[in-house]
Amino acid sequence: MTADVEVRLRADARRNRDQIIAAAKVMFTEDGPEVPMEEIARRAGVGVGTLYRRFPDREALIRAVAQSNFADVLADAKAAETEEPTAWDAFVRLVGRSLALRLTLQFPLWSLGMWEAMRDDLEITRFRDEILAILDRIVVSAQQEGALRPDVGSGDVAVLVSLLLRRMPVPTDRVAMMTDRILALLFDGLRAQPGGLPGQPITPSDLGKD
Repeated sequence: MTADVEVRLRADARRNRDQIIAAAKVMFTEDGPEVPMEEIARRAGVGVGTLYRRFPDREALIRAVAQSNFADVLADAKAAETEEPTAWDAFVRLVGRSLALRLTLQFPLWSLGMWEAMRDDLEITRFRDEILAILDRIVVSAQQEGALRPDVGSGDVAVLVSLLLRRMPVPTDRVAMMTDRILALLFDGLRAQPGGLPGQPITPSDLGKD
């Protein structure tokens, strides 16, 4: 086998792996971690055999998705901290606009055993610790600015958001509207000076499945 062929095969393998992880992220977010592996392979544009060569079981795939997602959240957190003009803006950007964060915060809700396996992963632990350190700096800075109420900590924020961003049993076309309102309510409750909510109040009919 020539060197060029080996390089091409490695590039193909890496591309297949990236496509599988990207497809799994979307499908886990939409349907949860029990989505059929065959459906993930189809969405990734690869054969089922290719998927299982890269990830021998569901746990291996979920672990890879978690590692990739924590890396994405860390990148989002760093960008928010360095690019936004105020700590409050950084806080809103990270908590309210990071799609990677939304999936990451669903991990503990999937399976206690799976979460424990991911919690013991050294790479995930490193990412998590860095993310929490950045979130803590942002929270403290926003409080020093007078924008964030002083009686909450970054742990409070993490718990609140993880509860609010869990998958909701409602039609998908209503999720975005509901998420925007609930996040606005969260931010309103955390602000030193509350503002207002976007859109209209959510009604019982909005929670229906028709």
